[in-house]
Amino acid sequence: MSVVDFGGEGRPIVLLHGLMGRARTWWRVAQWLRRYGHVVGLDARGHGRGPRGGPWTTEQFVADAAEVVRSLGGPAVVIGHSMGGLHAWALAAAEPELVHAVVVEDMAPDQRGKTVETWRGYFESWPVPFQSLAHVRDFFGETGEYFTECVEERADGYHLIAELDDLYEIAAEWGRREYWSLVDGVKCPMLVVEAEHTLMPAGQQAETARRAQQGRHLVVPGAGHVVHDSQPEIYRGAVEAFLSEVLGR
Repeated sequence: MSVVDFGGEGRPIVLLHGLMGRARTWWRVAQWLRRYGHVVGLDARGHGRGPRGGPWTTEQFVADAAEVVRSLGGPAVVIGHSMGGLHAWALAAAEPELVHAVVVEDMAPDQRGKTVETWRGYFESWPVPFQSLAHVRDFFGETGEYFTECVEERADGYHLIAELDDLYEIAAEWGRREYWSLVDGVKCPMLVVEAEHTLMPAGQQAETARRAQQGRHLVVPGAGHVVHDSQPEIYRGAVEAFLSEVLGR
């Protein structure tokens, strides 16, 4: 596994990024999380410096995350954005002894019927290679800073570190299956942070919090899909309040 150690001491806090991302997209969040424990970020399989090659299944991603938590001496607080949120609650359901609490950012359990073909056209319209990091920031706008962490420089410019064909396979699974049984299996405290301008099916994130045994739900006004970037202060306040409660701080 490829793990970025952001520092801190005490209970492990494991950060799981979204599709196309990598551990270092969490850098700003990690700075204030360190007061609550030992913060690490995982490069998911096929992303960043993580392992190449599948299988591209939720179960494999969960096994990878479980390996990291065990190496840290868990149980951990697991914080995930989008894809990472799915893997966070799936880990809590599959390996409850490894997870003390979960934060899920803008992810829903049932996206069956969605197809990667809609996204394929968008991804393949990108002006790759980007000519500079400024080009990346300008192209992606609100999420430009996030995407500067997701590209690498090659001889002809900047390219996404992850391979698009791998990403299509990962996302395709979400269009074929639902994950409500895993939500129902979460017994630890869980905070669900939903963007006002979410990309997820309506109502599912509130239902996720309701069905989890100790769930809370917050809709963040004005936030886009990457809530911790688009509304960082509200995100921070919600997560810090949650951590203060579940860690007795």
